Amino acid sequence: MTQPLNIVWFKRDLRCVDHRPMALAMQAGPFLPLYIAEPDLWAQPDASARQWLFAAESLNELQCALTALGQPLCVMVGDAVQIFQELHQSHGVAGVWSHEETGNGWTYARDLAVAAWAKDAGIPWYEARQFGVIRRLKSRNGWARVWDRDMAEPLTPMPEALVPVAGDWPTHIPSAAELGLAPDPCPHRQPGGRVAGLAILESFLTERGRDYRYQMSSPVTAFQASSRISPHLTWGTIAMREIAQTNWTHMQGLKLSHDPDAGRWRASMISFAGRLHWHCHFMQKLEDEPRIEYENLHRAYDGLRPDHADRHRLAAWSEGTTGFPFIDACMRALNQHGWINFRMRAMLMSFASYHLWLPWRESGLHLARKFVDYEPGIHWSQVQMQSGTTGINTMRVYNPVKQGYDQDPTGSFVRAFVPELDSVPDAFLHEPWLWPGASALAYPPAIVDHAEAARAARDALHAVRKRADHKQAATEIAAKHGSRKAGIPMTGRKKKPALKPKADPQLAMDF
Repeated sequence: MTQPLNIVWFKRDLRCVDHRPMALAMQAGPFLPLYIAEPDLWAQPDASARQWLFAAESLNELQCALTALGQPLCVMVGDAVQIFQELHQSHGVAGVWSHEETGNGWTYARDLAVAAWAKDAGIPWYEARQFGVIRRLKSRNGWARVWDRDMAEPLTPMPEALVPVAGDWPTHIPSAAELGLAPDPCPHRQPGGRVAGLAILESFLTERGRDYRYQMSSPVTAFQASSRISPHLTWGTIAMREIAQTNWTHMQGLKLSHDPDAGRWRASMISFAGRLHWHCHFMQKLEDEPRIEYENLHRAYDGLRPDHADRHRLAAWSEGTTGFPFIDACMRALNQHGWINFRMRAMLMSFASYHLWLPWRESGLHLARKFVDYEPGIHWSQVQMQSGTTGINTMRVYNPVKQGYDQDPTGSFVRAFVPELDSVPDAFLHEPWLWPGASALAYPPAIVDHAEAARAARDALHAVRKRADHKQAATEIAAKHGSRKAGIPMTGRKKKPALKPKADPQLAMDF
């Protein structure tokens, strides 16, 4: 008789450094590292091939690391409950170790099913915290202090060696096509894997990040000045704790440095540290209230927008053919890179929700598929913020023309992604419909009158906010989800002074 299996279940934690489930499992004896490629997960409307390709590259590197330690990664394809059941029947399962996951609704339901199976089978499932997200959180009070404490804990080192588990374990990492994913060209996608993640973090901290604080807002500068670490956080090739501690050490060095640029560097790294806090702050919202992936956080906004999107408007926005050059350039850049800076994510979502009056779920799904760094907890919280349905956040209706002038004053970004406008003089680039030669362009006219559309959207949302039933629910939402540390006021109460400079929640993912 073989010994029952101890299993470390890798999900979106594709690394060996600071992997606490692996360290805890080692205390129980040899373990089988397992990754389950779940076709049903990748069939969800928020999944895409570009995401899987990043994950697959990270899995390949994890496979090499585990093989070098003595026990290759076992890769199985199918339903998680069925696979665990089959392993239990064939080998016996003594215990399962994994990180907690704050994923989409599908993974939430899958984890409930795995937990029910494990309970029925009498098998312990040990889950460790992956980020600064607290499961079954009772109150937001003190949340930021707990985050700081958790991130300051020592990193769990990578094992020196693993005892191999006897068996003929499958190791093939399926292709996107094998998982049923459609082709998804993304020519400038970031490569996956821990090596690439460490390299890009290092280049940010020592070469690219000096003016991050000031250059993160414009796509002209953000592709270079932002850390670009977000897909590695999403797929767990580097732990949040490791990134936070590396940055803290770097900031201490800058504090003691005599380099004339040290002050600029330190200011940017302080901003970056704040964004790491915001990352988990928004994930905590979905952890506490999973329904926000599907429902308005404040239910007074139910029925405000149509149930189904205008197909023409949704297609034009998705393809970058709205007739607003800066909007279209941002969407096309996202299509090609799988990433764009957060202010432009907010603008794209705001334009879809306010100017085009599209239901946020449908436009949000399109963006989710395009983001290689798609993190459901952050994404759906932000989608609702930019759509005005939280009931507690400032309504931000981005002017698509003004944003172009502000963020791309020379037009270099628009010209890079909207070649149809090459013949348009600089003075008319952000408003080509004003150019006398506009009728000859192979570029669509503006899909809406942006000023009129924005006015109608504001009027509709303000009408909801004035309703008698709005304030009480908004106060309850703020009490449950509002940030204490950043100085976000509780609805219906006077704002207290922030203890630290207030970070902008609109910029929570500007990595």
